[in-house]
Amino acid sequence: MTVKEYNKAVDLYSDGVFRFIFKNLHDEDKARDVVQDTFEKLWIRRENVSGEKVKTYLFSAAYHTMIDLIRKEKCHAEYERRTQPDTVHEEHYNDLNEILHKAINRLPESQRAVIMLRDYEGYSYEEIAGITGLNESQVKVYIYRGRIFLKNYLGSLEKVL
Repeated sequence: MTVKEYNKAVDLYSDGVFRFIFKNLHDEDKARDVVQDTFEKLWIRRENVSGEKVKTYLFSAAYHTMIDLIRKEKCHAEYERRTQPDTVHEEHYNDLNEILHKAINRLPESQRAVIMLRDYEGYSYEEIAGITGLNESQVKVYIYRGRIFLKNYLGSLEKVL
């Protein structure tokens, strides 16, 4: 990959990678850090990545970087939870977008990622398989299970509203 191809990849795919990561992390600064780390990895491995595979490489690297960050933060959060007393907090605010995002956040990481790639970003099953490292059948299963969970969690629209 040449410098010109790298710059073209930045122009073409940085926004898409950012949207994908931001929708999963819900933190703009962390999403930007993941995107920056991803493009740094691409630059380091530019000799091994062809121009045709750059999109798949970027989304795959971003996905794995995001998973590493989530795992690291999960360990840190578990430590903080053990050291801080529990507090009770009830929400009565009824915003459909927030309810949907809370439901999506309850999904396991793998299901959430494939649903975001399929339903929000519009990738095919084959592209999602390439990005996540899963096979197409497993991608379809994760999407199906995630959608079933969301359907059961949200119930009917009348209950949500």
